[in-house]
Amino acid sequence: MAYNKSIEKRIDDLIAPWPNMEKKKMFGGVCYLTRGNICFGIWREYLIVRTAPVTSQEQMQKDHVRPFDITGKPMKGWFMVASEGWPTDSAMSEWLTMGLEFALTLPEK
Repeated sequence: MAYNKSIEKRIDDLIAPWPNMEKKKMFGGVCYLTRGNICFGIWREYLIVRTAPVTSQEQMQKDHVRPFDITGKPMKGWFMVASEGWPTDSAMSEWLTMGLEFALTLPEK
């Protein structure tokens, strides 16, 4: 199953003013990177977000959030958010900003 292109369009519109963002196809979806580090992406109908492992565990307590597990082994520091978790652009921007802020703490690749 391919990823949802309408989610991609929505993200592209929201992050258009953000500097140094790059988009790459991976995981059967698309990921957005800054300074060579993944911030967030799309897998099927889900928004995927990369954060610190402790933050990821906290976020998974929320409705519509689950581990990013597409292989049978969840990825630490990653989670998936169903569309009910980002009904508005403001809500989606919060998730995207969370991923961006984490990626900016990592060394540049």
